[in-house]
Formats: sequence, structure tokens, C-alpha cells
Amino acid sequence: MMFLADVWYVAWRELIKFLRAKVRVAVTLVQPLLWLGLMGNVMQGFSRSPYVQQMLGTQSYLAFMTPGIILMTVLFGGVFSGISIIWDRRIGYLEKMMAAPISRGAIPLGKMLAAAIQGGFQVLIIVLIALGLGVRFASGPAGIVLIVLIAMIFSTILSGFSLSMAVTIKTQETLMALVNFLTMPLIFTSNALFPRAAMPGWLSAIAKVNPVSHAVAPIRELILHGWNWGAMYPGIAVIAGLALAMVLFAQWMFRRATVE
Repeated sequence: MMFLADVWYVAWRELIKFLRAKVRVAVTLVQPLLWLGLMGNVMQGFSRSPYVQQMLGTQSYLAFMTPGIILMTVLFGGVFSGISIIWDRRIGYLEKMMAAPISRGAIPLGKMLAAAIQGGFQVLIIVLIALGLGVRFASGPAGIVLIVLIAMIFSTILSGFSLSMAVTIKTQETLMALVNFLTMPLIFTSNALFPRAAMPGWLSAIAKVNPVSHAVAPIRELILHGWNWGAMYPGIAVIAGLALAMVLFAQWMFRRATVE
């Protein structure tokens, strides 16, 4: 129980920092609106062809891309977990936390929990915007709850990676360059924005094993078709396994890097 309390105190501090960063909160609200409102409507003509509708599994490109926008937002939000470690080290707060009577393992885990909660908040905003733009969720309100949970689990993958790198990287600029180098290819080599059937063979093969594609699959199924557990279970199992592995890896890296 003490360990869980330590995790929550670390997470709560990160959430307070997030809420006090007014510009960051504003970007969180505006960015999904720009992606869905502009790109979704610009590409809507793409789905008028019956052949394209067959590839998408829907008549609405906006509904098809909504899962991709959800995961893009969560991915980019996860990078701040690592930046917070670098910032805490720079101002001396990290040393104070390590000197405090709390478990060292609670520090990375608390930051990952905060990233997951922030990601869940962002997903709710995206869902509201998508509903306002006419997207209908076939799985209903319960499906929206599961979508938020899936996105929160997936957020721990990038936040865990970001934290793992941050304990060895000294500058924010280096970390941002490294994470951006990885996140953009992850998005554009997945089926987040375009169906695999429209990709060349080599890209389709990459998309098939891309973790983003595994996370997109259950969310897209919940939005377009409803409660088809047979189609959702493989993707949920993959991202849950990756998230658990990244939690353990981030804790191991943090303990290893902070040994006296």
C-alpha cells in the first residue's frame, strides 16, 4: 500500500504540472480538432469510391481515421514523461525524490501513470470532437470506456521507452530528437491513417507487426463494428504484453541509472 501511495504522489505532481501548463492544455484541446476537422474532411472524398469503402470497412474516412488520431495523440503525449525526468534532474528535484523515503521504483511508475491519465483525458476530448463531427461508435458508451482504457495502456509503451532513455540522456533536445525519430515512422508504417490493402507489399508487412497497428485494431473494431472480441483480443493482448514489458524495463533502467 505504501508503494501504491508513492506511485500516486508522483503521478499527482505530474498531473498538477500538466494542468498548470495552460498552453499545453490548450494544444491538447485544439490539436485533435485540427486533425479530425481538417484532414478528416479533406480526405472524405477518398471514401466515396465503393472499392475504397470496402478497404476501409466504412463509408466514412473520418470514422476510419479516428482510432489513428487517438493513438497519435497518445504517442506524442507520452514523450513528456521522459522530458520530466530530464527537467527534474536539471532543477535538482530528482535528487530530492531519491533522497525521500519513497521507493525508487515508484518514480518512473508514477510518471507513467500520469502519462496514462493525461492520455485518457485527451482520448475523451477526441471522442467528443468525433461525435460532434458525426462519427458514430458502434459499441456505444461502454465501448468508449474500453477505448479509453486501451489508449491508456498503449500510452505506457512510449512513456516507458521515453523514461528509459531519459535516465541516460542529458538534454531534452536529444531525447525529443530520438523519440520523434521513432514515433513518426511508427505512425506512418501502421494502418492508423490508411488501410493495409492500399499499401505496397513491403509496407503492409511492416504494418502487420507494428505495435500501433495492433492498438488500432481493437479501437477501430469498437468504433466501426462493435463488440467483436475475436477481432479485438489479439491486439489487446499484444499491447498489454508490451506495456507490461516496458513498465518493467523502465523500472530496471531507472534503478540501474540511479545506483549510488
